[in-house]
Amino acid sequence: MSRDLPTAVPPGPAPAQPWNRQRLRSNNEWLLLERLRLGGPSSRAQLARDTGLSKPTVSAALAALEHAGLAREAGRFVPERGRAAVLYEPDPLAGHVLGVDIGRARLRVAVADLAGDIVARRDIPNKGRTANAVADAVVAAAHGATAEAGLTAADIVHAVVGTPGVWDEQRRGVRYATSLPGWGRPGLFDRIADGLATTITVGNDANLAAHGEYTLGAGRGSGSRMFAYVLVGTGLGVGVVKDGEPLVGAYGALGEVGLVPLPPRPDGAPGGTIEQAAAADAVVRTALDLGMTGPLTAKEVFDAARSGDPLAATAVHRAAGQLAYAVAVLSAVLDPDLIVLGGGIGASADLLLDPLGQALHHLSPMRPALAPSRLGEEAVLLGAVATALDRARVEVFERRTALGAEV
Repeated sequence: MSRDLPTAVPPGPAPAQPWNRQRLRSNNEWLLLERLRLGGPSSRAQLARDTGLSKPTVSAALAALEHAGLAREAGRFVPERGRAAVLYEPDPLAGHVLGVDIGRARLRVAVADLAGDIVARRDIPNKGRTANAVADAVVAAAHGATAEAGLTAADIVHAVVGTPGVWDEQRRGVRYATSLPGWGRPGLFDRIADGLATTITVGNDANLAAHGEYTLGAGRGSGSRMFAYVLVGTGLGVGVVKDGEPLVGAYGALGEVGLVPLPPRPDGAPGGTIEQAAAADAVVRTALDLGMTGPLTAKEVFDAARSGDPLAATAVHRAAGQLAYAVAVLSAVLDPDLIVLGGGIGASADLLLDPLGQALHHLSPMRPALAPSRLGEEAVLLGAVATALDRARVEVFERRTALGAEV
């Protein structure tokens, strides 16, 4: 069984390889496959014009891609004059990936083909009372989604698991995952990898959400040079994308602003951390302190505020003020041009953004644009799928072209 648990740091450029004829052919095939993926179905002649390769080279590369099961015919283009042309596209069934989002309240799993189309998914409550029980529930949900798609574990090329905290390669576990008790214990993700029987990558949930939101959501087409995603739910984290590339820091902990301590309270008591003051539990505590009756959830507090309850509105306003500290820190350090608010609390951006912006103006001279998430609670899952696809497409190509070269 192959198993891979790298750190969250993106891999650097591959070392230079000596020139040879097989590598040149492989480069041409990859160039055409990416052109088809990004540009849509195309003919041999159009590919030759777009890439600058000769028509015989394009024809040979397409034949090799078809033989390897990486490309397929996608119909025909019939011009007003001239001969009909065969159109080609990447074969989405050449491989599949698995995306996982592990949260305190819910576990989400999705299986997607290489075109990024989700073919099966699971979204279930997280009822695990121990870390092992949560890990086993993730594996069971993944098996259920894989079977629903008519696949086996061997068909999953790569899996990306989104989780609170930061992956620690030496400990083989995550750090700072305070919202999931016991989740930092070493060995849990080895347990998940064993259960899934495929290669996995562990990613911080906020980083994955940022990648998903930048490529598929509020950041898509924005032209943002420094994009930040603030994930506010049971915890608080930040993911950052600079010029289209994720930033994770030297040890994968960039964006853990929830750990930043707040000033002491007027009575001298410790102020706690930004996460303790602005995440879901804090919203509920504030609402109860103001006189709302429980039991309550953060969603119920926001719903009440939206319905005009003055106590709930005050609780939301205070939460926005505390969250402004996180945004002020983020703005001062990274100078983002766009900040997107997401997560369970971020789903109520309609109530948060205005008071958040007002509080930020009092705390910082920075004026980043603020926007709600477009992916909502799907951001981490879709970011995990997108990250898995980035890795799987290369792996499938290398595996299948290598097999073709041996024939």
